[in-house]
Amino acid sequence: MVAFGTLDTPVGVIGVVSDGTAITRLGWRAPAPEGSGSRPDPLLSEALAQLRAYFAGELTTFDLPIDLGAQTATTHAVLTALHETVGYGTPVTYGQLAARSGTDVPARGIGSIMGANPIPIIVPCHRVVAGDGLGGYSGGNPGEGLATKRWLLELEGALPASLF
Repeated sequence: MVAFGTLDTPVGVIGVVSDGTAITRLGWRAPAPEGSGSRPDPLLSEALAQLRAYFAGELTTFDLPIDLGAQTATTHAVLTALHETVGYGTPVTYGQLAARSGTDVPARGIGSIMGANPIPIIVPCHRVVAGDGLGGYSGGNPGEGLATKRWLLELEGALPASLF
């Protein structure tokens, strides 16, 4: 059985899924998964508490087990490199992440992999930027992807606060 919870954040309501041993999904517009129960799940409670602390500016490193699910070996390598080597407030370019992952994925391919990330924020795809700007972002409420990415990077001190 899986557990599902939501958290109202400054960038919209996010849903979090736990299978009791790992966080398996996080996303906006995420409905409760089929088969999710209302039983208490300590891991889900901890994930929601850590996310609350992150959005309050009080947490810089998540300490949660994650499961990326079924992925290609390349996608798994890139997302694992992102999760393990890109710290709070430290953006990397698509090309830098490709090099860190040890794959031969071109920068454009890294962008596609970021869009397939099942656990954004915890696996911080918002920290991956283009060499000449923010790049893209599919997280956030509909039509607010880049604004969400900017907000998250501002929260982490990686970008100066927007004047407008």
